[in-house]
Amino acid sequence: MPLDPDACYRALAAHDPRFDGRFFVGVSSTGIYCRPVCNVRMPRRENCLFFPSAAAAEVAGFRPCLRCRPELAPGRAGVDASERLARGAVNLIENGVPDDGGIEALAARVGVTSRHLRRIFEAEYGVSPVEYAQTQRLLLAKRLLTDTALPVTEVALASGFSSVRRFNALFRARYRMAPGRLRRDRAAGALPALLEFELAYRPPYDWNAMLEFLGRRAIAGVESVTADRYTRSVAIAHRGAVHTGRVEVRRAPRKAALSIAVSASLAPVVPGVLSRVKHAFDLTCDPEQVALTLGPLAARHPGLRVPGTFDGFELAVRAIVGQQVSVRGARTVLGRLARNFGLPLPQGAGDVAQLFPTAARLAAVPATELALVGLTGARARAIVALAAAMAGGDLMLDPEGDVEATIARLTSLPGIGTWTAQYVAMRALRWPDAFLEGDLVVRKALRVARPAQALERARMWQPWRAYAVMHLWRSAQ
Repeated sequence: MPLDPDACYRALAAHDPRFDGRFFVGVSSTGIYCRPVCNVRMPRRENCLFFPSAAAAEVAGFRPCLRCRPELAPGRAGVDASERLARGAVNLIENGVPDDGGIEALAARVGVTSRHLRRIFEAEYGVSPVEYAQTQRLLLAKRLLTDTALPVTEVALASGFSSVRRFNALFRARYRMAPGRLRRDRAAGALPALLEFELAYRPPYDWNAMLEFLGRRAIAGVESVTADRYTRSVAIAHRGAVHTGRVEVRRAPRKAALSIAVSASLAPVVPGVLSRVKHAFDLTCDPEQVALTLGPLAARHPGLRVPGTFDGFELAVRAIVGQQVSVRGARTVLGRLARNFGLPLPQGAGDVAQLFPTAARLAAVPATELALVGLTGARARAIVALAAAMAGGDLMLDPEGDVEATIARLTSLPGIGTWTAQYVAMRALRWPDAFLEGDLVVRKALRVARPAQALERARMWQPWRAYAVMHLWRSAQ
């Protein structure tokens, strides 16, 4: 994306948080690059170079600031096709896909050729996917070295490096320091019980509304929501192994960030865990941009986000179970589903001791048996068909997926209509323009009788109609 240097410099002078993650500034007199919210002394204009990504700054020879820590910058939410493809590739990089199959596997997952992916990626981020992935590994390693007591060997492996030797060499070459320099005041020891991180967001953020939404829908045994935190079980497959554990999310005190505590058992898949938190809590949202488009609709609840999900299959099952039943009724059925067909969490305790059943598990369950948890026969068959499509690789419900193709595939399955498909697009595919024109509460809030009328009324809110849905639901409470 082209950057206006003068506008970037004005944003830098104002420390405007709306631009955090939108660009990075490299200072030629120091050789360091920063976020636009960095509180170091303001550099001279002639010494500033502006980059669309941290990777672009590092490829140009700049090293990350140790004060503002570029690895903590929020991401960017994509809307247009090219940006969404590039953002989808970034999501996969954060989840370690290049470690398993390189650029060809990355391109295959987003549905384009590797050549086309390189072209789009360089246009959006100023570097190749390989260079971006390398920078992400190094920034994650820097974060782990700074924020945890993980041994260096564990840091290297958790960051996606195949060997400590390769990690040390690249770290020295890129940052001109040994990894141990970040450990001067922290003695590395045995693997700690919890790994703690922070993920930034652009304020405002209606945290109470997010917790309320998740709390009303929490699945017993899988999730727990209290007045100030969200906790859930997580299972992530990586390099032939499934890693399980718990993730706890709280609002960080006195800063625009969320605090995340992760079970040590999830150390090998930290990038995937943090990526899921970003999606689940909509941390790439630019609330200022959304508010400008939604206008008066967003005025009563500034910073209202669209809750995402930790797992696309789980979210789709929620959507099917929730068809034409109350939130409380759906929650009861989902709790039974988890107890009857999910595995116990080895690290589980208290309110979070269960894993949600996998697609492979539910695909193997007869619909008649599945119906015993309180589902109608039609919904039980729909879940089995969905699970079979997911387990067989015919359907993927990830944020990097092709929205139109995924919606078409979903609606081709029995028992899945437009409302369910759009709900999945809104929360699992993270599509900001998803809209539930058939939703009764939405139509009532808009004072219209037909879905076509709701669609017409919602045109003014494009491309942020998913946020309009959240505000319409909120206004009806």
